[in-house]
Amino acid sequence: MSAMTTGNTSRADANRRRILDVALAELLRDPDASMDQIARAAGVVRRTVYGHFPSREALISTLVDDAVQALAEAHAAGRAGVEEPAEALARSVLAIWHIADRYRLLVALAQRTVTTQGIRERLTPVRESCADLLRRGLDQGAFSSPLPAPALAYVHEQILFALMEAVNDGLLAAREAGRSAAVTVLTSAGVPAALAGALVEKIGD
Repeated sequence: MSAMTTGNTSRADANRRRILDVALAELLRDPDASMDQIARAAGVVRRTVYGHFPSREALISTLVDDAVQALAEAHAAGRAGVEEPAEALARSVLAIWHIADRYRLLVALAQRTVTTQGIRERLTPVRESCADLLRRGLDQGAFSSPLPAPALAYVHEQILFALMEAVNDGLLAAREAGRSAAVTVLTSAGVPAALAGALVEKIGD
């Protein structure tokens, strides 16, 4: 590959990344932002945006993929090296909430433009990792639930989505949402509320 070709490729990659970053900011500011608005904000012509993304739906789908990857990485980092299941679960929720909060408007947007099944499929690796943690906690007696671990993982996923919507609708303050999410997930796994609250408070200190 010639230096010119390499330069063109890296420039195209940089343009694509800038368009994605600007699109995220614009869609968070205005969920109805058009491709024209995104192009203007990125300082490029509309044709450049369409050259990378053939439709608004394709652009949003790519942003959703980026969000899911970031969530998976945060989830893994949050629980890394933590053996106790309840603490690992709390730390993973607190870690992903920082990412989930950034993308909460995008999630609502994606639910209108990407099929729910598509979002569910993207989240499969994260959900399976959660199920493994829940299964270990149930086996050790750290958690208690009438649900098997895979079903409980679905419940936790929906709790987090619901809390994102609650923040969007002004029912829950964003600054309190991370800790609230962690306590809610723990209590839904059978951890007593007082213990869940104390654990999350300790981690947050």
